[in-house]
Amino acid sequence: MSEFLGFAWELLAKVVYNVVAVVSSILNLLVFGWVEYFNIFMTYFTTFDLVGKIGAVILFAMLIAVPMLIVAILVHRYRINRRLHRDDTSNKALYREIGRLNKQVLDLMDEKNKLLALKVNAMGGTKQIPYVGASALADDHLPTVGNVVGAAAGAGAPAGEGVTAAVVSGNASLALDGEGVKDAAAAMAKATVEAKTLAEEKEIAQANRFPKLSLVDLKYRDWESPVYDDAISLEDFVDSFRAFACSQMKLYYTPEIIRRFVAGMAASKLLILEGISGTGKTSLPYSFSRYLDNPATIVSVQPSFRDRTEVLGYFNEFSKRFNETEFLRAVYEAGLRQDPSMIVLDEMNLARVEYYFAEILSVLEMPSHDEWVLDLVPTQWAADPKGLHDGKLTIPDSLWFIGTANNDDSTFTITDKVYDRAIPIELNERADAFECEPHERVHVTADHLQYLFQKAKVEYVIDDELLQKMHKLDQYLQTRFKLAFGNRIIKQMYDFIPVYVACGGTELGGMDYIIARKVLKKFESMNVSFVRDEMKGLIEYIEKTFGEGGLPDSVMYLQRIQNFY
Repeated sequence: MSEFLGFAWELLAKVVYNVVAVVSSILNLLVFGWVEYFNIFMTYFTTFDLVGKIGAVILFAMLIAVPMLIVAILVHRYRINRRLHRDDTSNKALYREIGRLNKQVLDLMDEKNKLLALKVNAMGGTKQIPYVGASALADDHLPTVGNVVGAAAGAGAPAGEGVTAAVVSGNASLALDGEGVKDAAAAMAKATVEAKTLAEEKEIAQANRFPKLSLVDLKYRDWESPVYDDAISLEDFVDSFRAFACSQMKLYYTPEIIRRFVAGMAASKLLILEGISGTGKTSLPYSFSRYLDNPATIVSVQPSFRDRTEVLGYFNEFSKRFNETEFLRAVYEAGLRQDPSMIVLDEMNLARVEYYFAEILSVLEMPSHDEWVLDLVPTQWAADPKGLHDGKLTIPDSLWFIGTANNDDSTFTITDKVYDRAIPIELNERADAFECEPHERVHVTADHLQYLFQKAKVEYVIDDELLQKMHKLDQYLQTRFKLAFGNRIIKQMYDFIPVYVACGGTELGGMDYIIARKVLKKFESMNVSFVRDEMKGLIEYIEKTFGEGGLPDSVMYLQRIQNFY
């Protein structure tokens, strides 16, 4: 036994010695031996010629690079292994979370189906509807009393009495006379039509690249227009809207604001309502559309709006469907109605209007309504909505765009390009509440409203003397400020003032408003010191030309700019 222990000791000692020798050799090779390597290098380096020194440096650099490369490889492998381990741990946690969420979804689906079964059972039936599990929602079809319980059998009637029909409703069987049978038949016919409509809607949603617009077609397929009032005048139109807003919606507006709003509709398809918060900028077009019994579409502008796709949508090449927006749906629906329609761009200057609304601004500038066309898709498909022609949508003449704007740090400045094409209306004060008789909605066609606008232009032609004064002011502004009215503003003035007068205003008041909001507003973008020095002379010229107090809104606007600067 002692001999075996001696053998084992000698053998293991030799193995340990060799292992230690290997480790020591590696340490000497990579770590401790560098002092000796350096001494050898320095010993021979001084004896070499230039070529020998270069070769010695290269050789020593290669010796340094080898262990550094080995260390770099080991560190890199360690980092990769650590990252893979961490990713594996994260993936396991993610898989566990996905499994937990899937279980919750299944539990919620089961709970929903139980509630649906209880609801249908509560609706009635001689037999209780069993709970069918989460698979009941696989085809998106909800069970009904008719297709689960089945029809009830009729019962015979005794001789000498009228024939009756037994209809099962709820948990009781009710005997119906002849009139009741007719009502039941009518209800069944109505249910059949509704079921057919739902089936058509489902088919449209599955097979059409414009599902929203096609549903609008379906909505107006059997739509009956109301009886329109073609005898109302513009002044009555304004007064009745004011009474409707007061009596039906508890909203109060001054006659002046309503005159400007209606006259603005005659002058431009784009109106911009400005002012401090809480003065009724959004409620004005909303209540006006309610007054016309055609509620406006409210589009909340987001700061992310950059181009036309934000308002009109775009064609998705992957799904082969057009991503429709509420704005696009409202434009399309307006073309199927005869009455005026409105789209409200709420907080329109949260993004740059001249970016996302540029195409529509350009289209509305076309002189012919036939050119008010928006390109949606390059080609027409057979199943496309009937209002699209060759993939193009025409902006109807019965549609107005109403923008609301606040001026604060969160908004962008509306540029002159937009202001020139629009009619701005300021709402900086709330009207006082008043009492009035209840007033109902009115129904007028957009064609009749346009007829009233044209009629006002014939009946209330702008006075030549007033036009001469306006031209004098135009020449003064061109000479002193290099500022002109422009053809677009002149046209808007000829459209605005007659309608403003027909709504109960005055010629001078209408011209005062256009000059203040369309011409003098350009001073806000001019040189500060130049405007301040020349403002007093302009105010004196206006009062000399139009009389003192002739253009109070313009003078007040100039004084406000002067005080601001």
